[in-house]
Amino acid sequence: MNDLPLLEPLLDFFQSVSRTSLFLALRYAMLAGIAWLLAYVLFYRRWKHRKVVQKLPAGSDIRREMLYSATSVVIFAAVGALTFVMAREGWTQLYFKRGDYPVAWFWLSIVAAIFIHDAWFYWTHRLMHHRKLFRHFHRVHHLSHNPSPWAAYAFDPAEAVVQALIFPLVLVIMPMHPAAFGLFMVWQITFNIVGHTGFEIYPKRMMDSWIGKFLNTPTNHAMHHEKMRGNYGLYFNIWDRLMKTNHADYEKRFREVTTRVRE
Repeated sequence: MNDLPLLEPLLDFFQSVSRTSLFLALRYAMLAGIAWLLAYVLFYRRWKHRKVVQKLPAGSDIRREMLYSATSVVIFAAVGALTFVMAREGWTQLYFKRGDYPVAWFWLSIVAAIFIHDAWFYWTHRLMHHRKLFRHFHRVHHLSHNPSPWAAYAFDPAEAVVQALIFPLVLVIMPMHPAAFGLFMVWQITFNIVGHTGFEIYPKRMMDSWIGKFLNTPTNHAMHHEKMRGNYGLYFNIWDRLMKTNHADYEKRFREVTTRVRE
């Protein structure tokens, strides 16, 4: 009987993980499912010329991506629950009263979180490509040479932990309201799914503008899966350009994809 109070926090934690897993799974299934339905079912013939890799991913690849994505969702939920415990104990800068900070900071914090995540992703992603780490962290994600929307969360468990650490990292570094953090999370999963869908969504003239030098494209990430090296960035092309890790023919490939004639 004396042990029951000790079990209550543990039970609360597992309940929190279960609820968060369900929420994340439903959100992921909805967004990835919409991307799949639009790109691979409803508008496939109309958009086929914009498919970076001109073939459909194998059914076995889709099933594997879904399986590993489900595992990643549980890991993300567990790290999210731990982050909530950290916030409750006062170890983060999460705040709940919007009046505690200016309204402008609510929106600026989202922008800051995006840039922090972009830097975190580039450097951890590049590190996981090291020959001594790749097999343990990143191999599963690269089993998808022709990724689908379901590849967005298809990680080795170890990589899923690394990716999930952005949750507590952002909230430890700076003040952030839960609603702002929620919008940041919607941004990251939406951008991630679009980047793995395999269809180039941007117009051909984009690469000749400053936006093309700044924002990453589905072509960029499809080439990363196809060639296994280079193009390590997530949202932006800043780090790849600074560190000269873009594929030499990235811009050429983008122009080739975006100038294909629809059959």
